[in-house]
Amino acid sequence: MEDTFTTYTTTATDYGGTDYTDSSDYPDYYGSGPTQNSGICNRSWVRVFRGQFEPPLFWIIFLLGAVGNLLVVWIYTTVRHRLKTMTDVYLLNLAVADLLFLCMLPIWAVDAIKGWDFGISLCKMVSAVYKINFFSSMLLLTCISVDRYIAIVQVTKAQNLKKKRLFYSKLACLGVWSVSILLALPEFIFAQVKTDRSGQSFCVLVYWNNAYNRTKILVLALQICVGFFLPLLVMLFCYSVIIRTLLQAKSFEKHKALRVIFAVVFVFVLSQLPHNGLLIMEAMQAANTTITNCDIVTRFDVAGQIAKSLAYTHACLNPFLYVFIGVRFRQDLLRIVKICAGSLGIGGLTKIQAVPKRPSIMSDTDTTPALSI
Repeated sequence: MEDTFTTYTTTATDYGGTDYTDSSDYPDYYGSGPTQNSGICNRSWVRVFRGQFEPPLFWIIFLLGAVGNLLVVWIYTTVRHRLKTMTDVYLLNLAVADLLFLCMLPIWAVDAIKGWDFGISLCKMVSAVYKINFFSSMLLLTCISVDRYIAIVQVTKAQNLKKKRLFYSKLACLGVWSVSILLALPEFIFAQVKTDRSGQSFCVLVYWNNAYNRTKILVLALQICVGFFLPLLVMLFCYSVIIRTLLQAKSFEKHKALRVIFAVVFVFVLSQLPHNGLLIMEAMQAANTTITNCDIVTRFDVAGQIAKSLAYTHACLNPFLYVFIGVRFRQDLLRIVKICAGSLGIGGLTKIQAVPKRPSIMSDTDTTPALSI
């Protein structure tokens, strides 16, 4: 996942002269520099496309994601009162990370229409907060897949170490947030506000001007490896072993668990692969400029906008993939809705506390519900 601040990036020297101003708010996305036709690539119409395409989509993602993730946080913190398993801890942290990320979308929606009018401090903060929650979300998805592997494939060890696993999950979450903050340092360092010829300002990353754009390539490599390939490889390994275990088990519900696994992996790949593929091309272009045709560069700009927005949808899909699809969580949610509907006018919502504390949807004592993620 990437945002306006990091997708369309450049080196410090690209902001000098007319090269930056004529390229609108997309300063050298692929480091293409002058084109073969005119020496300057005018991509102002990409800004128009962005202003029309991004705001409504961002608001839809924001609203859906906020409702879903707020429900997760509310139920875990208010109804269940305590976290019983490792995945309970991971899911709560994942919902918090997604909510913090979603809070950035309204700002980007305004930025897509009017440009950046919020100052350099907010530029750095918003860029960094996004990157912190991006990395934390991806790493938490990795932790969830590892936890499901332990709970189903290593079920005996999981039961013996149940109390320690809960402690380890909290320790893992602390490590995830710490690593995410470290990986977001480039946003604090390089985020800058630049102004084009028309007077419109943009929040972008301005990298140091070193040989072969090494700084930019390093930042992109960290995002691609930690934010995509590491979670993907871990998920493929864990879920492939889980699938083999389920196929050997005598369970009439295992086909439901298999569908959930395929849905989780499919949505992750579908939402993240296009964007990370373009980031790889951007890193290659930064190292060795090969794309110089203005039309091709413009098409990549548009493709980058679409792929970025597709990657953002994962924040509003996570509650449905990892929480609401679970039988027990869904039953708790339906029970709460019925209690709320029945208690209107006769005591308000205080009766919600009467909901029994059911085991987590990720219960380590039940193989099939454990896969209902």
